[in-house]
Amino acid sequence: MPIIERHVRGAMPARAHAEAPRWPHGQRSCVALAFDLDGPTGDAMLDGSIWRNPAYFTLGSYGPWRALRRLLDMLCERSVPATFFVPAWVVEHWPRQCAAIIEGGHEIAYHGYRHEAFWTLDRDGQRAVMERSAQVFERHLGMRPVGFRTPSGDWGPDTLRVLAEAGVRYSSSMRGDDRPYLVHAEGIAEPMVEIPGRWELDDYASLAYHRNPDFPASLDRIASYDTTLDNWRREFDGSHRDGLCLTTLFHPKVSGKPGRIPLLERLIDHMREQDGVWFAACRDVAQWWRDTYAAGASEDVPQDLRR
Repeated sequence: MPIIERHVRGAMPARAHAEAPRWPHGQRSCVALAFDLDGPTGDAMLDGSIWRNPAYFTLGSYGPWRALRRLLDMLCERSVPATFFVPAWVVEHWPRQCAAIIEGGHEIAYHGYRHEAFWTLDRDGQRAVMERSAQVFERHLGMRPVGFRTPSGDWGPDTLRVLAEAGVRYSSSMRGDDRPYLVHAEGIAEPMVEIPGRWELDDYASLAYHRNPDFPASLDRIASYDTTLDNWRREFDGSHRDGLCLTTLFHPKVSGKPGRIPLLERLIDHMREQDGVWFAACRDVAQWWRDTYAAGASEDVPQDLRR
């Protein structure tokens, strides 16, 4: 299936609202803070090269081993909930740290087993990842998540159905709106809620340090912290002004460092200073959106958007 057709048929908004959404308790806008606790998973683990690169392994391990606790303390101080999308391999190797997420009142959700690119896997391959991940979460944490964020930033034509069969009720993977929306899998009665993220709220875009390429030699490797914070604040300000839903794609190993935690603190403090912000875990946003907007949605959905 061509990539454009796949996106139109599987990941576009199933119901659009010209007006700003209504949020619980008369709140003006929604903030669903979300962190991808990737650890050392990803391409280097999938191809095996990570085992020859201790520096990369320890860089990733810093997330669950050191940065996560710092983030949980910061969220606790501000009484703000968050969602952590976690590869099951990370749960296997840092179960105590992952359990602390739940103990802190936060949500933990699926993020692949070793951060696989779902769009490269066929239906059986995706099912195998989801089944293995579910077993890991149940064995180590005694629960099964209801949310999913694709590790690769994209999904394949079978992903939506695979997720629904695995008991997933919402995704935070696509980019189709500034609000949650409903997507339908063929043969599955209940729609999936998509809570779209934005690359502008991805800390990798500003703060991830790379040694290569090394030309020109004077090229800045990371953005100014003041500029980064200003960008994030402006994204929130626009979302709050228009009554929308803002979701982040932050990574503990990137922004959970001593010099960067103040950026998150100041961002959240800025959000909390505004009137009418509903802070919620992604699962609660999804449930509220389904309860509020799913009834009668199928009548408004063009047939070719229900797959």
